Amino acid sequence: MTVFHLSPEVGEAFPGTLIALVTAEGVRGERPWPEPAAALDAMEAEVAAGSWLPADEHDPRLASWHAAYRAFGTNPRRERPSVDALGRRLARKGALPRINPAVDTYNTVSVRHGLPAGAFDLDAVAGDVTIRFATGAGAATEEFTPLGEPGTVEHPRPGEVVYADATSVLTRHWNHRDAHRTRVTPASARVAFLMETVDAARDGDLLREAAGQLRDWIAPHADDVHVRYLSPALPHTTA
Repeated sequence: MTVFHLSPEVGEAFPGTLIALVTAEGVRGERPWPEPAAALDAMEAEVAAGSWLPADEHDPRLASWHAAYRAFGTNPRRERPSVDALGRRLARKGALPRINPAVDTYNTVSVRHGLPAGAFDLDAVAGDVTIRFATGAGAATEEFTPLGEPGTVEHPRPGEVVYADATSVLTRHWNHRDAHRTRVTPASARVAFLMETVDAARDGDLLREAAGQLRDWIAPHADDVHVRYLSPALPHTTA
């Protein structure tokens, strides 16, 4: 069992934080997931037709993340929140990359709702996961190997918000990029999906709607799925 923690320091700095943790056991990711795949195709068709566009940095949902990034010292136009980068790619190229059913599903929910999302293979996570400020100490527990770059080691800057387990950093710049070690593959059987806002007063209901959509799309392809939430008032939950 993995426990997720929102550190008191991050909760105090970003009191509007609300994170949905959608945990799936017995995931069957090697077969197609037709319903979310069709939703992704439909979203791309809407962009092509000009009837819908993803949220951009001027949208309040993304603007709140740009403000958060600046608050912990990251330039959000250089290292963009994940949903911002995906939305820009969709608007520019007309398509999102197809990775595998689980990743494509949370990407679709993320872009449609304008909220950052990510996921960890829980069998690759070491101990508990904490959302905290990086110390910048350069210790092994503060090393980060980016997704798709297994030979690269980075060190988050002091004050940068990260997800970290007992071994190393799992994300940089809160949700800009995930680590290679805990990436979700078609073989991942235990997965923690996350969706986030830093303005729960405005976007909390939207986050709950998005988490429900994600749960419903995962459920036919897993043995068990449940949703829990992290916030400054509820800073610990199990996956």
